[in-house]
Amino acid sequence: MTQDKQSLTAMPETSKLISFSKKHKKLFLSLFASLLLVAAIIAIVTGVNSNKNEDDTSSSHALLKSSCSNTRYPDLCFSAVASVPGATSNLASQKDVIEVSLNLTTVAVEHNYFTVKKIVATWKLTKREKTALHDCLETIDETLDELHKALDDLKEYPNKKSLSQHADDLKTLMSAAITNQETCLEGFYYEEADKRVREALMAGQVHVERMCSNALAMIKNMTDTDIANELKSAARTNRKLKEEKDHESGWPGWLPAADRRLLQSSSVTPDVVVAADGSGDYKTVSEAVAAAPKKSSKRYIIRIKAGVYRENVEVPKSKTNIMFLGDGRKTTIITASRNVVDGSTTFHSATVAVVGQGFLARGVTFENTAGPSKHQAVALRAGADLAAFYESAVFQDCDIHARKPNSGQKNMVTAQGRTDPNQNTGIVIQKSRIGSTSDLRPVQSSFPTYLGRPWKEYSRTVIMQSDISDVIHPAGWHEWNGDFALSTLFYGEYQNTGVGAGISQRVSWKGFKVITSATEALEFTPDNFIAGSSWLGSTTFPFSLGL
Repeated sequence: MTQDKQSLTAMPETSKLISFSKKHKKLFLSLFASLLLVAAIIAIVTGVNSNKNEDDTSSSHALLKSSCSNTRYPDLCFSAVASVPGATSNLASQKDVIEVSLNLTTVAVEHNYFTVKKIVATWKLTKREKTALHDCLETIDETLDELHKALDDLKEYPNKKSLSQHADDLKTLMSAAITNQETCLEGFYYEEADKRVREALMAGQVHVERMCSNALAMIKNMTDTDIANELKSAARTNRKLKEEKDHESGWPGWLPAADRRLLQSSSVTPDVVVAADGSGDYKTVSEAVAAAPKKSSKRYIIRIKAGVYRENVEVPKSKTNIMFLGDGRKTTIITASRNVVDGSTTFHSATVAVVGQGFLARGVTFENTAGPSKHQAVALRAGADLAAFYESAVFQDCDIHARKPNSGQKNMVTAQGRTDPNQNTGIVIQKSRIGSTSDLRPVQSSFPTYLGRPWKEYSRTVIMQSDISDVIHPAGWHEWNGDFALSTLFYGEYQNTGVGAGISQRVSWKGFKVITSATEALEFTPDNFIAGSSWLGSTTFPFSLGL
């Protein structure tokens, strides 16, 4: 009975539940229907979002593929970006593709840095290998700076400068980054023993070089297109394009008024004086550079008194806007003799190496006295942006003299190295004089001298409006290794005079050209080739922008 009572007692609770359910049956069914409807809506929205994501991904991949199609290594260009999770999710323009590619390149450069550091720390190395690895660390550091500057410049594109200035700056940065990878590897080509280190670095350096090449190609395609569109727009509206130069004053618009007044002054007060006899602030140029402020926006003038300074000098990237002011190139000489035969690399052999931006030199001779028996030996290595030299290594209105080499050797006035056809690098010699020294002149028929030979595949050199003596061989130019680069190089001559300027016996290479058009020649003038109108005026050096 108790159980039954308990059962009967439970019945009313169940009845209540049933009664409640019946009472709200319509409401329950209504809610259930609503839930089904919501679920259906969620499913539909999810499907729409899924399709949208697929469309976005497809669109991003199409943009990436299109952007990469004009590069030299399109497969690498596409796969490098597409293989990174989320890298393609926000691609809306070619500029976005370039930015992602530059960020990936930066990561690859950092990886190369740690590879070099590991080799330095764990491998048994020769003296030259240690020097070459130090060179690599320096060029890697420069590459990282150039990539960071390119990214900053790209973020401002196309609003902070004229399109042409943006294009020049971006192409210059990426061209330099490409060259840096070659420079690193070239430090290991002197001996067979270097091969193991070169092989350990090769894959990483080549990868970065190709990534930089792809970024350069995309930058060129983007800026060329935008400039062409702006020109069309300007033509339609009959307006002039924005220019960088203040035509009323003749100075670049970015140069502060205080600096203009300083540079126009006939008397310049140096910050410090270098004198070998101890009468100045320092006895060596290196000491004066070391004492200069870091990252200075103000011109720091180092006066170098007449004398011979036997030292190797480096102006690092941290020392900006330094000027060497000598007493004249015949009396102020910085000289040394580092060379490849004695264990240096070509890069490290420079008597004076300049990396700090905005470097100027006037009235100073940079000399390497190693001589022809020591093979590669550099007097001046200039890797600084916005650097200019007067009464020194300048290629406008200058005198170039071939010297007597060793028996069996030849002279090459130039050996330009450009590895990528999109690089905006090259050598231009304009309104100058090419002759020989007194020791070569009597025997020059036994020692052929040429205007240049191709160091790299896309070597580019133009000799224009210059007086060329009979020291130059009638062929003008010389091959380096068989037919290497003879169809891919660009060697041009324009309106040269003198016995050695005759073109009737010049080489018949596909890459050689006698320039007859003034319009084409203008491409190689300082105004166009190095954007000279935007910065050369600030140097106070005499120069000509055009033909």
